[in-house]
Amino acid sequence: MVSLRKIRLFILVFFLIVCTMHIIMNLLFTLEKQTAGLTTGDTGCSCAHKPIAGTPSRAKPRGRSAVDSGRTDTNFIHDPSNNPSSNCTSLSMKNIAGQPEQYAHEGEHKTPIKGTSKHVPVDGFQRLAALYDHPLYNKTLPALADEDTLFSVNSATTFYSQAHGNQRWAREGDKEEDLFPVGMSTIDSYPSWFRFHLGINRYELYARHSSAVDDLLGDLVVHRIGNVAIKPGGTQLKLILRFQNYGQALFKPMKQARDQETPPDIFYFSDFERHNAEIAAFHLDRILGFRRVPPAAGRLVSITKEIRDLTHDKKLRRTFFISPANNTCFYGECSYYCSVEHALCGTPEHMEGSLSAFLPDLVLAKRRTWRNPWRRSYHKRKAAEWEINPNYCDKVRRTPPYDGPRLLDIMDMTIFDFLMGNMDRHHYETFEKFGNKTFIIHLDNGRGFGRHSHDEASILAPLSQCCRVRRSTLLRLQLLAKEEYQLSVLMSESLRKDRLAPVLLQPHLDALDRRLQQVLWLLGDCVRKTGYSLVVEDDVGERRAGRGS
Repeated sequence: MVSLRKIRLFILVFFLIVCTMHIIMNLLFTLEKQTAGLTTGDTGCSCAHKPIAGTPSRAKPRGRSAVDSGRTDTNFIHDPSNNPSSNCTSLSMKNIAGQPEQYAHEGEHKTPIKGTSKHVPVDGFQRLAALYDHPLYNKTLPALADEDTLFSVNSATTFYSQAHGNQRWAREGDKEEDLFPVGMSTIDSYPSWFRFHLGINRYELYARHSSAVDDLLGDLVVHRIGNVAIKPGGTQLKLILRFQNYGQALFKPMKQARDQETPPDIFYFSDFERHNAEIAAFHLDRILGFRRVPPAAGRLVSITKEIRDLTHDKKLRRTFFISPANNTCFYGECSYYCSVEHALCGTPEHMEGSLSAFLPDLVLAKRRTWRNPWRRSYHKRKAAEWEINPNYCDKVRRTPPYDGPRLLDIMDMTIFDFLMGNMDRHHYETFEKFGNKTFIIHLDNGRGFGRHSHDEASILAPLSQCCRVRRSTLLRLQLLAKEEYQLSVLMSESLRKDRLAPVLLQPHLDALDRRLQQVLWLLGDCVRKTGYSLVVEDDVGERRAGRGS
């Protein structure tokens, strides 16, 4: 009996030794392959991205991606990881939502978009620069006639000169200059806010490579404040800051720490407006290629020197006090959260806030306010019609102006809001001069980025009910789902330039990638059900171009 036990023990030990040797040999073989791959420039990944510049590679060149070639099939809409040129690690929608990964190909193709990105980004801001150099982000607008620009230089200078007089102003540390110099050869001498206004046209708030916007973002942070007043209307406190060069910005003070999520039991209409959401919304809108959010930047302000001591607003001035912690606080006047219990306090007297550049004066450029067809009920118990009528989109599409391109603008706005988690889109605005053939202005984004752990599917109702999208929007979404143009990384790089960085914490950035995949899955489902040509619409008057858009 003892000898039998010894035999069994010997066999077990021998088996363990053989298995261990087999595992060790496999590890050595794998390590040897990886080492050889690194020396030849082959990373061992089947991704389509190129190696870092300067590293030799023997990998065979691959074909152009669906995004670069302009070819769009249902598999790539549904899950970019199915495309051979997509990244190796992108999450499939099967993993995210438990949905099937394949759809039948519809066999429909569109006119290819020629050109590819000039280089594959790697580190720093190269990824963001490569995105803005991509052909999808460089399209020439139709030739602008007088009716396509918001106003002329002469009419604007006349208006503002009469409003303010030919005053003098100065940048920080610079000598004083005329606000509206006469007889100059270039508009670069005008204040940045004025140059931003001059660039507004029928198709966009600002051009892709607008120097005025970059200058304005810097000026919002450093320009001296001349006056402060409460913005009338609205549910929460917002301040109007007037600079000494007569530019204006809307100031939203910090109400919530970056790591705080909106509690799940709070209604969307009772949520705080977040200053960092306004900043992030501007950057997201620009990365998506819409350019419909006014420039916004973060600033650290002195409550005493830059607000209390400069305001002539009695309603604001009487609300300042010193807290038990010896911090300077105020609460202003508004419908919600303007009380001692909800006071805004500095540390001890400095406060973060977002500054959003003002649009042109309404006397100079009137705007029209539209009720969002998919507006929520703003009631604790009542549901809106679109929440109970699955055919609601058919009704909307029969109603002007949604029987035209405006419906596609709503789809763009829907995608924008879903990525942010913004449920508070009750109205939108357009410039009256351009009629119905113009873009939607994406204003008031402070209730975005409230919950990174929850994706509010109801925000996508317009997209799921109508199943329509612009081709250019779809192609840019596909591009942002690829590893070399990953939305979360692009946002991180773009927001890093802001004075209040980090503007968003990593969980909110990760949520952007997750939600983007869900948008692509939804569009893929639409294509599978109704066909590509009924879902994806070509842009009106679209023309290819170089960098001059």
